[in-house]
Amino acid sequence: MTTKTWRAIAIVSTLALLFLLLTSYFHLWLKPSVSPATVVTEVQKLNQLVTVRYSIQRVVGIREPKVPFGEESILLMVQGEVLAGVDLARIAGRDITYEGKRSIIVALPPARVFNSFLDEKETKVWDRSITWWTPWVPYDPDLEHKARLQAIDDIRNAALKMGILDQAQKNAQQSIRDLCNALGLEANFKIRPLD
Repeated sequence: MTTKTWRAIAIVSTLALLFLLLTSYFHLWLKPSVSPATVVTEVQKLNQLVTVRYSIQRVVGIREPKVPFGEESILLMVQGEVLAGVDLARIAGRDITYEGKRSIIVALPPARVFNSFLDEKETKVWDRSITWWTPWVPYDPDLEHKARLQAIDDIRNAALKMGILDQAQKNAQQSIRDLCNALGLEANFKIRPLD
């Protein structure tokens, strides 16, 4: 190719790049503000935003007295999962307010625990016994079930004490902040009281 051809290609490509940059600038910075309805729709698409998953191990024991005397006991080694986040389906148009052209305040519902459950592969009966002097007393078939229910409560309470809700709230805010940044908005937050 000749020098004239290279110059023509360089000029055309430079003009094309300049056109793309100016178009991007006008599109991103001079476009009208995104409506609250658009923000609400995009945020609601996230639905129940699970932002934290805690995995907790516990040893849970239950003793149950037997009639007329004696007792049965069970000891479980459990590993459980606790999922927490923010229910974004509860956000309405009134929860999004503008503080300027590109800044919004989002009133988020408080974080909550969505689910807590046991990992069955990691949950085992460690010990189960009835007092030796009452061998005629049958095992309670529901005792293991009761111990599992207590274990789920224990891991949920442990996660709450460890601050799972604070972490879930912070992570939800960061996720929504990232979404708003993609829409060209700056997001600030306040926690909405429970309805």
